[in-house]
Amino acid sequence: MLLLDTPNLKLPEYFINRELSALEFNQRVLHQVKDPTIPLLERLKFLCIVSTNLDEFFEIRVSGLRQRKELGLPPQGPDMLGASQVLSDISQRAHQLVDEQYRLLNRELIPALETAGIRFVRRTRWRPEHREWLRSYFHREIEPVLSPTALDPARPFPRILNKSLNFFVGLKGIHAFGRPCQRAIVQAPRSLPRLIRLDPSLPDTGNNDFVFLSSVIHAFVDELFTGMEIQGCYQFRVTRNSDLYVESEEVEDLMQAVEGQLIASRYGEAVRLEVAHNCPKEHVDFLLEMFELDEQDLYRVDGPVNLNRLVAVYAMTGRDDLRYLPFVAGQQKAMLAADDIFAAISNGDILLHHPYESFSPVIEFFARASEDPDVHAIKLTLYRTGAESPIVDALVRAAQAGKEVTVSIELRARFDEAANIKLANRLQEAGAHVVYGVVGYKTHCKLALVVRRENGQLKRYVHMGTGNYHTATARLYTDYSLLSADESLAEDVHHVFLQLTSLTRTPPLQRLYQAPFNLHERMLHHIDTEIRNVEAGGAGHIIAKLNALVEPEVIKALYRASSAGVMIDLIVRGICCLRPGIPGISDNIRVRSIVGRFLEHSRVYYFHANGDEKLFCASADWMDRNFFRRIEVCFPVSDERLKARILADLDASLSDNCQAWELLGDGSYQPVKPAPDAELVSVQSQLLTRLAEKS
Repeated sequence: MLLLDTPNLKLPEYFINRELSALEFNQRVLHQVKDPTIPLLERLKFLCIVSTNLDEFFEIRVSGLRQRKELGLPPQGPDMLGASQVLSDISQRAHQLVDEQYRLLNRELIPALETAGIRFVRRTRWRPEHREWLRSYFHREIEPVLSPTALDPARPFPRILNKSLNFFVGLKGIHAFGRPCQRAIVQAPRSLPRLIRLDPSLPDTGNNDFVFLSSVIHAFVDELFTGMEIQGCYQFRVTRNSDLYVESEEVEDLMQAVEGQLIASRYGEAVRLEVAHNCPKEHVDFLLEMFELDEQDLYRVDGPVNLNRLVAVYAMTGRDDLRYLPFVAGQQKAMLAADDIFAAISNGDILLHHPYESFSPVIEFFARASEDPDVHAIKLTLYRTGAESPIVDALVRAAQAGKEVTVSIELRARFDEAANIKLANRLQEAGAHVVYGVVGYKTHCKLALVVRRENGQLKRYVHMGTGNYHTATARLYTDYSLLSADESLAEDVHHVFLQLTSLTRTPPLQRLYQAPFNLHERMLHHIDTEIRNVEAGGAGHIIAKLNALVEPEVIKALYRASSAGVMIDLIVRGICCLRPGIPGISDNIRVRSIVGRFLEHSRVYYFHANGDEKLFCASADWMDRNFFRRIEVCFPVSDERLKARILADLDASLSDNCQAWELLGDGSYQPVKPAPDAELVSVQSQLLTRLAEKS
C-alpha cells in the first residue's frame, strides 16, 4: 500500500513551472554556442536548434497558454501559476534568449566563420560585380515566383503562412490605377533558398561566400514596384498555433481529419511576431494589429528572422574540419560471428546503445524478415521514421511477398503527421494491414514482433527500444535497443499488438509494464518499495534517466522517498518540474542534465530493491501524457551482463563533469565543474571511445 501524501508536498513552491523549465533547457543548448572547444559549424547548428525548439515552443506551448488565458481557465499545473503570469514570465525569458542568440550570431559566430573562410556578405559590402550578379539572379530565380501584394481598401491584409519569410514594404506614390499606395507585403515562397552562394569567380569572392535571400529581396525590392518610391523594406515572420485539434471520437476518418487540420494549422492563431530590429514603430504597430498580438509577443531581431535556415551552411560548405570528428558506429562481435540476425538473437538477448553502436542490426532485423521464407508475420509500431526509411522499404517488400505485415502508425505524431500519412498510404498500397492507433491515446511505444517457423514450430523475435524507428535520428539521439527471443517478452508484445489491432482485453502482461494501464502504478510501487526498505534499515537508491519529469504524483513520491532517506539521482535532459534542495523534502535528490554532441533520449529506470536491482528501459518519460494519454511500454533488462552495461553508462552520466548541468533550487542550472585535480569525464566521449570505431 502506498504511503499517504504529506499535505505540504502539494505546496506550489515545491514545483518548477514546466514552460520556464523548457526555456532553461534551451538556455543550456545555447550555451553550447559559446563553447570554443566545440567545432565552429557545430556551434552554428546548436544556434539553429535553439531556434527550431523555440518555434515549436511557441506553436504548441505558448498557443495553449494563450487559449487558457482567453477562456479564463484556472491554473493547470501543480505550481499554480496562472496563464497570464506564465505568459509574462515566458516573454521576459524568451526575449533574453532571443537577444542572446543574435548577439552570439553577430559578435561571435559570423566573425569566427569569416576568419575560417565562410562569409555572409552584407549588402553594405557588396562589390559592383556582386550587385550585378545578384540582380541577374534576382530576376532569373526570385522575381518569377514572387507575388507582391499592395494594400488598399480593396485588398485586405494577405494570409501569412506560419513561419514564412515576409517583407513589409513602405511605399510612396500613385499606383498604376491612379490611387495612392503606402504599404505592400512581399511573401517569399518556401521553395526559395534562404542562402545564396556567390559565384566564386567574381572578384574578391571565396568558395564559401553567401548572401541572405532577405538581403537580395531588400536590395531589389524597388524593381517590384516600378514608379513607386520605396520608404523602407523590413523582414518579418509570424508564428502560429500549430497544435492539431482532432476529436478522434467524433470523426469517421482519422486520416482525413488530420489532413484537414494540417492545412488549417498553417494559418492558425498568431502567437509571435519577429520583425527586423530597425522597422519603424508605426509599421510594427500595424503588423501587431493585423495579427492581433501585443507588445510582449513582439521580437525585434538583428539578423535573419528565420535563424533555423542557417543550418544549410553546415552541409553547403563541405568543411569537415569545422565539424565533429566522424566516427563509425560499432558492431558487436557476437552479431558479426552469427550466421544471421535470428541466430544471433537466439544465442541471447542483444543490447544496442545508439548512436555509439550501429542501428544496422535493427534494419537488418526487418530486411532479413522481409526476405526469409520462414518468416510468416511482421508487426511494428511507427511513431516517427522519416521520409526515406529502409525499415518501411523492408515492410513493403514483405507485404508484396505475401507475408502478414501489420503496422500501427501514429498519424498524430506532432510535426510528422504529413509524413506518416504518406507512409500509411504506401504500406496499404503494398498490402500491409495498417491501423491508426487508439481513440484518445497516441501510440508512442517502440515495438516490433517477427514470427518465424523453425523446426516445425513458430518462434517469435522482438525488438523493443527507447527511440523511434528513424535511421537519421538513430545517428543523433542516444537510445537503447533490445533484441530478444525470450518467449515471455514475446508473449507480452504479442498481446500488446492484439490490443492495438483488435482493441480486445488481453491477459495481464507478464514482464512488461504498459501505459495507460499500470506503468504509473508500478513506478509508484517501486518508489514506495525503496522507502520501505530504507525505513526497515536497508539501502535505497533510485536512478532515472529521462527526457522530462513533470507528473506531480511521481514527483511527490520522490519527495517522500528523499524525506525517508532514499538517495535519488535524476538525469533529466529537458523539462524538470521537481525542485531539488528543499530542506527536509528533497535534500537527497540530485538532478542533472547532459547536453552534448548527441541528444540524450533514452529512458532508463533503476531501483536498488535491497540489492535485487531492478532495471527498466522504456519509451515513456515521467509526464502526465506518457502515463495517462499514450500507449507506452516499459521493459525489464534482466540479463546481468546487459544490466551491468547500462548501470555503467548511468554511472558515467552521473560522473560527467564536462557536459553536465546541475539543477538548483531556484529552477536555474549551473554547469558541473571538475575539481582542480579531478579527471575529466564526458559520458558521450567515453561511450564513443568504448563502443564506436574510429573513422
